[in-house]
Amino acid sequence: MEDILVIDKPTGMTSHDVVDVVRRRLGIRKVGHCGTLDPIATGVLVLLLNKATKRSAEFSASDKEYVCTMKLGISTSSHDLSGDITETGDALKVSDDKIKEAIYSFKGEQEQIPPMVSAKHHKGKRLYKLARKGIEIEREPQIIDVKEIEILKIDKPNAELRILCSKGTYIRTLCHDIGKKLGCGAHMTALRRTRSGDFHIKDAVKLNEVHEDTIRNK
Repeated sequence: MEDILVIDKPTGMTSHDVVDVVRRRLGIRKVGHCGTLDPIATGVLVLLLNKATKRSAEFSASDKEYVCTMKLGISTSSHDLSGDITETGDALKVSDDKIKEAIYSFKGEQEQIPPMVSAKHHKGKRLYKLARKGIEIEREPQIIDVKEIEILKIDKPNAELRILCSKGTYIRTLCHDIGKKLGCGAHMTALRRTRSGDFHIKDAVKLNEVHEDTIRNK
């Protein structure tokens, strides 16, 4: 356990940015993360140090829990607020009951098409790099499992959700697909990972608190 560090990732940083900061502060070359978080996202980012990096596949495969905010009425190219607007609709005309019905329909095992703005590879190139060049390719659907989906709040045009899901689930795409089903569009405006496998947000330390004693005291 001394070679596992759970960070509460701040917004505005990539997961790789966090790894670089930890490498410098701890003077450790071998640092890896388990499960990428987009710059918009915050919360649990599990880092493996030294020999523990060999267990990356094991920890990355665990279920993840998130709390997200979804805005109805606008779809974007990235499925979150960083993308260009691709579609608009009148979310205020959609009843709360219809919103609840659509959200709950996404519980369970299903196919999900990864967004173009993602770190997945296509012929050796990251999809997001192709997207930056205006290139869109056909993506194979992936099997995901939304094990729990809970509505925390509906305050149209926004809805706050708690989601427990399998590895490889794109929450922003889930929001996009919910909006598509409702016919008004939707995108994700905020995301916080609250658990990754057995590691909870209560176990996490802030990035600015990381120093050599962080490891010695764990």
